Amino acid sequence: MNHLSHNKLVSFIWSIADDCLRDVYVRGKYRDIILPFVVLRRIDSLLEPTKDAVLEEVRFQKEELNAVEVDSKGLQDASEYVFYNTSSWTMEKLKGTATNSQQKLVANFEEYLNGFSANVKEIIEKFNLSAQIRHMTSKDVLLDVLEKFTSPYINLTPVEKNDPEGRPLPALSNLGMGYVFEELIRKFNEENNEEAGEHFTPREVIQLMTTLVFEPIKDQLPNIITIYDPACGSGGMLTESENYLIEDDSIAYKGDVYLYGKEINDETYAICKSDMMIKGKDPENIRVGSTLSTNEFSSMKFDFMMSNPPYGKSWASEQKYIKDGKDVIDNRFQIKLKDYWGNWETVDATPRSSDGQLLFLMEMVDKMKAPTANRVGSRIASVHNGSSLFTGDAGSGESNIRRYIIENDLLDAIVQLPNNLFYNTGITTYIWLLNNNKPKERAGKVQLLDANNLYRKLRKNLGNKNSEFSPEQIAQIAQAYLEDWETNPTDSELKVKQFRNADFGYYKVNIERPKRLKAQFTKEALDTLRYDKSLATTMQALYETYGDLVYAGLESHAEEITKRAEKEDWGLNKKQIAKLLEKASWQKPKALYDAALILWQHIGDDIFIDFNAFSTLVDEQIKKHKLGLGAAEKKAILQAISSYDAEAEKVIKKIEKLQGDKLHQLLNHLGCTEEQLPLFGYFPTGKSGEYIVYETESDLRDAEQIPLNETIVNYFVREVQPHVPEAWINLDSVKIGYEISFNKYFYQHTPLRCIADIKVELLHLEQQADGLLADILNF
Repeated sequence: MNHLSHNKLVSFIWSIADDCLRDVYVRGKYRDIILPFVVLRRIDSLLEPTKDAVLEEVRFQKEELNAVEVDSKGLQDASEYVFYNTSSWTMEKLKGTATNSQQKLVANFEEYLNGFSANVKEIIEKFNLSAQIRHMTSKDVLLDVLEKFTSPYINLTPVEKNDPEGRPLPALSNLGMGYVFEELIRKFNEENNEEAGEHFTPREVIQLMTTLVFEPIKDQLPNIITIYDPACGSGGMLTESENYLIEDDSIAYKGDVYLYGKEINDETYAICKSDMMIKGKDPENIRVGSTLSTNEFSSMKFDFMMSNPPYGKSWASEQKYIKDGKDVIDNRFQIKLKDYWGNWETVDATPRSSDGQLLFLMEMVDKMKAPTANRVGSRIASVHNGSSLFTGDAGSGESNIRRYIIENDLLDAIVQLPNNLFYNTGITTYIWLLNNNKPKERAGKVQLLDANNLYRKLRKNLGNKNSEFSPEQIAQIAQAYLEDWETNPTDSELKVKQFRNADFGYYKVNIERPKRLKAQFTKEALDTLRYDKSLATTMQALYETYGDLVYAGLESHAEEITKRAEKEDWGLNKKQIAKLLEKASWQKPKALYDAALILWQHIGDDIFIDFNAFSTLVDEQIKKHKLGLGAAEKKAILQAISSYDAEAEKVIKKIEKLQGDKLHQLLNHLGCTEEQLPLFGYFPTGKSGEYIVYETESDLRDAEQIPLNETIVNYFVREVQPHVPEAWINLDSVKIGYEISFNKYFYQHTPLRCIADIKVELLHLEQQADGLLADILNF
């Protein structure tokens, strides 16, 4: 079917909604009738030529074999498809025998629907077609729709026909039927302002994906091929994949192709499954439900996988199937990575709950077939937005996924696509290409192709889509992927760069600075000790109201306090309010406050800038006056009366003896020499083997991202130490992350315009403005 005939057919079907359903359904519900009727009419037209053979097989089984239930295998053989209909009805007969009796028509239609094989009945059920038939009957439009879909002016059959005037109506191939389905879905979703891209990937994008997946190994294809799409929608990628293998002259694949998919949306699942049945494929290979919630094909590995998973879509509703609290319970999303020290650990490979696109990628990675099983391994093409490239800090689920894929040398290439290439979004998208059997020349490397400026404009926008790839541009990208590792002329619409795997990785390491504290006893500081930290603001408000009465308990004021908490929106639960009423909640911090007052009395109001000496003095006073304060109480008092001061002395955490085996083990752990120990927070006191370790100031802590191809020490000495001499490296904080930034790799600086040129242009504009003003005022 040519493009013009395809458009005419879609327009005709589209017009049925306005002609027959306008006053019966709101516009948003037209698709609930049109799409299932397209599927039903297509199936019906395929079964028409073998209708008599099927009925004869039914008669034979029941009358001559005395079968209680018909044998589906015999009926499939008779229909020549994996589906059949045992009723005497076709849609043409239903229309031809229709009378003014709506009850008779709906009874015949239901008999017709009940005659289908189980796989078609499931499709009918997913479309909720039986209920729709009854509703259409009640509104007296069923016959009108039936007449439209059996009109002699449209051809939904796979054979060429002539209309009543003798004009030829081209045959509708299975591929053409797929185009019709998806174009209707796109138009309905566009009409309803829905996200068409969840169901429909532009054909030229699928063509690019199939080319990149199959072209490199077209001469090595196995005798049997399996293709899987975990978010298959209406099956466009599966269909195009098979068509590419069979119809491309350079491949002309003669082996068997098995298509597998899963789709969560009932409607698109029904379309995909019916499409598979029409093609003679096993419809049981298409499953309905959430790919993330259930590992449907857990025992299978696939040769090729292609998908356009939903991006920017929450997977929170499926989280309970994947995680139990913080623990991952689905092994698809658990991976093993080495920490900085080289120890293997099992880590989380789940992204933020607001965006599950990388989970679909991990689903495909989990199902990659080993090269030993088919000689070529598995190849994956998956569409993502920019979030998958860089979202997530080192150690996060997103970063772990990128790291796992890259460190296992699975990432082959990423293609940046033009904006406005998809129907529902104008954002930049990317095709990820994964391969677990890279050729030697590509091993350990990743190719990035920037095709953002390679497109041609559409004459008419389709939703957000205003650009597309031409066949020549697809071939250009494929050639660059296959042959040209580096192609970067400044005027080129396609730029290509090559990177080593490690170029995308980095160490994230905390850079610490010493705590410097000054201390002074003041009334304001000590007043904070009166209250429990978790309820400090509320307790202060109550103390200001009731004074020292709080220490006897506030049970008698319970109703008053509860009402106040609601009125002033304190945000407290019943347990917290009950705690405020108990005298023990007040007396415990009061005891600490009283002890601090005694210390203040004996130490005085002096300001101490050497916190180490001050802490020693406090210890002496606690012991001298037998205050009975433990380490936690002392710490609470010191925190209340101290604050950071850049001029104060550094706070010493401990003085450590490092000699012999202990020193040797530490140097091995840090990978440094004894002279380099200060870089890691061990500062010599001047005494042999004695080192000071300082407390860290968390507010001054900084994190550096250091490329994997550079040592942390060299980077620190060059980039950090000259600016912050007292800082040190916290090597125990190191995490390894991966991100891919197209902007960084392909950015081209555009110099600012010369000031002289700008001045000339401004003067010229000023003269023009003066001339216009003179004309307006008739000067």
